[in-house]
Amino acid sequence: MEGLAQRISQAMLGQEQATITILSTLLAVQDELGYLAKEAIELVAGFTDSTINDVWAVASFYPNFRFEPPCLHQVEVCWGASCHLVGAMPLMEAVMEACELESEGDREDGRLSLRFNTCLGACAHAPVIAIDHHLMGRQTPETARERIGGLLR
Repeated sequence: MEGLAQRISQAMLGQEQATITILSTLLAVQDELGYLAKEAIELVAGFTDSTINDVWAVASFYPNFRFEPPCLHQVEVCWGASCHLVGAMPLMEAVMEACELESEGDREDGRLSLRFNTCLGACAHAPVIAIDHHLMGRQTPETARERIGGLLR
């Protein structure tokens, strides 16, 4: 695990902003690893001169932090107001079906994570999905099924 601790330390030390906080440090670590390993919570506490409970309180408050390694692909479906008005619900159902999931979460095979997002910031292109952080607008259930099918082949 020394390699993991080294990556965590490099992420913490590589922050360039003037003010270093628990949140900024957790974000730096997750950007590096893709998730917050147990070791990260402890190391961030020491780095920020905080308690493990303080760090855990911040990490557990924000739903975008992961505590398990990410899957190979990340799929997000926007269900914000604009997307909802133009078809997010049928799109969400089609994506869950294509992912072979009953709700958001990770596939057991580690190939794909599905998350529902309140806004992906591309309202003019609604309904929107993101695959591996690449936004795709004006999606239909059919186009989404096709794109996700390509990830699972």
